[in-house]
Amino acid sequence: MTDVTLAELCIFAASEAFCGNGEIIATGVGPIPRLGASLAKLTHSPELMMTDGEAYLVEQPVPLGPRKYDDRKKAGYLPFSRFFDSAVWTGRRHAMVTPTQIDRFGQINLSRLGGTHQQPKTQMLGVRGFPGNTIYHPNSFFFPQHSTRVFVAGEVDMISGVGYNPARRVPGGNYSGVDLRRIITNLCVMDFGGADHAMRVVSLHPGVTFDAVQTATGFALERLETLPETALPTADDLAVIAALDPHGIRAGVFKDNPPARPAA
Repeated sequence: MTDVTLAELCIFAASEAFCGNGEIIATGVGPIPRLGASLAKLTHSPELMMTDGEAYLVEQPVPLGPRKYDDRKKAGYLPFSRFFDSAVWTGRRHAMVTPTQIDRFGQINLSRLGGTHQQPKTQMLGVRGFPGNTIYHPNSFFFPQHSTRVFVAGEVDMISGVGYNPARRVPGGNYSGVDLRRIITNLCVMDFGGADHAMRVVSLHPGVTFDAVQTATGFALERLETLPETALPTADDLAVIAALDPHGIRAGVFKDNPPARPAA
């Protein structure tokens, strides 16, 4: 298919991260992750549960953008406090988020860039819910711009979320809840299947080489011996995506909304 955009390819790849998850809450933060989780719910993984982001479970994913407030098909009451008790602390949630930095072992940063804890060069949002999320339930990631500023050498500037770094393991500590799944970027799909759960490339987007991904990464990447091309969504998938994003918000994720397969 020649009319698939890069955003739609990433949405489809994000949906695959939720395949086979079972009856858990799928949370996608941002247009691509949210559309990916919603596509999964409406295609290969109908058992997934979703919220309206306010106070209810919903039977069908809520489309992006302006809508009538009562368009939601409510399936159950789920206020903020109950969401933590029934999903977050019990591990019955899979979130896909976009931190500012990530390192080889999946440690993430959303708090500060440069400087010290007392005097950061750039102050950001703080750790938010990342410490709890990364020790209690599965997490995946989406990054719209794969670069060495995001995939950093060494460690992230401040560890906002737990990863697999063996140097950070405390003897006797319980890390059984750390479950990092997939990374979707504008260049490739990765997981944590390398040595000691290091980051590993598992597919390349059309027209992208492994060398290009490595150049855009601040640490040595592991890879599958044979790297497949990232799968494109079908016409049926594209129809579902269009219904979930009737205002075309996905077109603004990447500059100029490029095609999934670059022109020869």
